[in-house]
Amino acid sequence: MRFRTFRRRTAVVTAALTACAALAATAAQAAPAPAEETVTPATKFYVDPNSNAARQAIDDLKGGKIEDGLNMAKLASYPQAAWFTGGTPAEVRSGVAKLVRKAAITRRVPVLVAYNIPGRDCSLYSSGGADSSAAYRQWIDAFAQGIGSSKAVVIVEPDGLAALPKDCAGDVDPTGELTTHRVSDLDYAVGTLKSGANTSVYLDAGNSQWRSVGDIAQRLLDAGVEGSDGFVLNISNYQPTDQTSHYGTWISQCMWFATKGPEWARGHADWCASQFYSPAAPNDGAPGNAVTSTDPSTWHWTDAWYDQNAGSPAGEELAHFLVDTSRNGKGPWTPTPGKYAGDPETWCNPPGRGMGPRPTADTGVPLVDAYLYVKTIGESDGSCTRNTGGTIDPEYGVVDPAAGVWWPEQAHELARNAEPRLTLNHWSGL
Repeated sequence: MRFRTFRRRTAVVTAALTACAALAATAAQAAPAPAEETVTPATKFYVDPNSNAARQAIDDLKGGKIEDGLNMAKLASYPQAAWFTGGTPAEVRSGVAKLVRKAAITRRVPVLVAYNIPGRDCSLYSSGGADSSAAYRQWIDAFAQGIGSSKAVVIVEPDGLAALPKDCAGDVDPTGELTTHRVSDLDYAVGTLKSGANTSVYLDAGNSQWRSVGDIAQRLLDAGVEGSDGFVLNISNYQPTDQTSHYGTWISQCMWFATKGPEWARGHADWCASQFYSPAAPNDGAPGNAVTSTDPSTWHWTDAWYDQNAGSPAGEELAHFLVDTSRNGKGPWTPTPGKYAGDPETWCNPPGRGMGPRPTADTGVPLVDAYLYVKTIGESDGSCTRNTGGTIDPEYGVVDPAAGVWWPEQAHELARNAEPRLTLNHWSGL
């Protein structure tokens, strides 16, 4: 009897999902094609019908986990970025070409992540990358060839600028040569990918609790952001959407200040007020970089600095950006004070988090081109031990999966805790 009851419930769920998918497909067929520009408020992004979430939904429903299965089906209806993390030039060319063809058939725009820079992630959790600058540039050439003239959004090297070789522990770049190569490689990637007629390119810039505004603004300028469509923030992180948008606006204003602003400010992104700024703190001669705290309650001082020094440049003169909202619905995790003697690794598989605002190119924020799910929701950040000296993650009581490995329990948690509440995307194109 229980088995027959389960079969009836599963049949009902399957029928409901099929009906929703049919509605989505009908809506997609009726939807107009994207405008000539690759990213506009009307842009719809590509949804992979064979995602981890889609497969997890089937497994959950077969196993009688109806609520989890429905949540995974809803998650699977939203676009997420496709990460390309290595392989030969021929392999990446083929993989990219296959993806953009699938997206073109559905009249959707794919979001791709190029993640293969030499010395990636300071050789830590997500270590890897090309063996040399020459190998990386060949890989990027092939990546661009795979896109060709198709519509695509490409995100260039998460953490590649915010964690330069000079920032890595262990003094791995004593002469600065590796950092020089890194910045040059990023500049090459931006220029090569942007040569595609319909490719929008965004360079990663970390998150609002990492590099100061002036620091990351200068790094972006050095790496050729002016030849791109802008930058992207909060990849794989948890900072709130409004705070991230605020921080991104300052970065745009700072780059304008240091390149097109007052003559006396040219070349001085280091003078820009940062998210840490307070006029009450000593600033060691730099007008804007006095460090106080990361408390957003002080950010009105930073706003005042930009109002006074950057004025109101024309909107088209300011760089645009993207925000990763894949896991920021509940904001960052703050462990109980004193629980961990060392670094609690708040960025690494933090518990109790939830998906954030759904992907859209219609953000209502002038400089934010889109909210996207860049980090693949449900993939582990790596084996996090909270610096306890063991192998177990004390927050979960298990050894976390390696970075990039699908973790159903985390996917379920992020979906259950989604803010706003997770619903089916009827415009998925599936």
